[in-house]
Amino acid sequence: MERKVFIRSLIFSIAAPSVLISACRNKDVMQTGVVQTYTCPMHPQVIQELPGKCPVCGMDLVAFDRTHKERFLTLNEDQQLLANITTVVIGEEALQSNSYLNGRLAVDPDQMNFVSSRLSGRVETLYVKETGVQVKKGQPLYKLYSEQLLSLQQDYLLMEAQAEKLSSDKRFRELANATRQKLLLYGQTAGQVDRLKQSGAVQPYVSYLAPSSGSVSELMVIEGQYVEEGSVLMRLEDYSHLWVEADVYPAEISSIKIGTKLKVIISGWENQSVDMLVQFIAPAMAAGGQLLQLRGTLENQNNWQPGLQAKVLLPYDSEGEALTLPVDAVIRNGKTEHVWIETRKNVFEPRKVVTGRGSADRVEIKEGLAKGDRVVISGAYLLYSEFVLKKGEQPVSV
Repeated sequence: MERKVFIRSLIFSIAAPSVLISACRNKDVMQTGVVQTYTCPMHPQVIQELPGKCPVCGMDLVAFDRTHKERFLTLNEDQQLLANITTVVIGEEALQSNSYLNGRLAVDPDQMNFVSSRLSGRVETLYVKETGVQVKKGQPLYKLYSEQLLSLQQDYLLMEAQAEKLSSDKRFRELANATRQKLLLYGQTAGQVDRLKQSGAVQPYVSYLAPSSGSVSELMVIEGQYVEEGSVLMRLEDYSHLWVEADVYPAEISSIKIGTKLKVIISGWENQSVDMLVQFIAPAMAAGGQLLQLRGTLENQNNWQPGLQAKVLLPYDSEGEALTLPVDAVIRNGKTEHVWIETRKNVFEPRKVVTGRGSADRVEIKEGLAKGDRVVISGAYLLYSEFVLKKGEQPVSV
């Protein structure tokens, strides 16, 4: 009997606080007529009568009054200044739109030189021993030892001696001149050939000079290596002008022609655009793709490197005048689009809109606004968040 009494007392002591709290809550509801509700700042569809965590994102629920149904917000001037809220009167203007073509910088083949050996022999001295080195036109690149060159020099001296002894016979002079020209073709300079004629001392070494200025992008020989005539030893690339190669859809190519001037934005230099003239449009799509390629040349103004990503702006104008707003003025929640307008001083209301074409920084408003409306262009998202917190629902319905 005592055990049953003990169990009843224990159950009552556990249940009493819950009953008391429930009674107090019911009493408060009867007195005020208002049920305190809570919602998630990020998911206003979550509504419950007790505080806790959002079952979607885990954020703490905040209290709101769902009997407060006004569809506007009132902010004084200090609150607007703190929220960085600015407004403009919307008007009609031409919408300059751009679509972006993905592109890249590439080496201009006209600015590329392959340095090859004109004679067979051994690379006695390599003056450039690593890639990335900048060289100037006429700078020595390597010195070659060649027995073939030695034989050519001896033939030249012999022909010159015979031409002087038999000066009356023009054939020997022509043979001497031909041998001299052969030395020049094999990389000897006119000064070197003249010194050879004066001294009569053959030199099996010849230094080859850079045919153009540029950067050594590839080195395919080492010092002491034997090379054959025509062997490629290094590649020079001049980056003063670069190609821009961009991919374009066939539907967009109709507005582009050879000679069209386009703006190019290089990755890392977004605040600076350069002009490019279209020089080539591929006549057919690449195998396995649905894109065409266009190409132009630009001047390298900032030591850009081949391989950098670039965006080519393809402009087009909207038909006639249009109501436009900055992109950040339009709030998109996945289902609807709306803006905030100041209907009277310090009073802001949401307005559902339908958007049209857009550019990088502006968007066309097709429905929902009229010319002369005062629209919030900065701080709109803060108004949206404040409305959700106070009302517990979206500013506009689907």
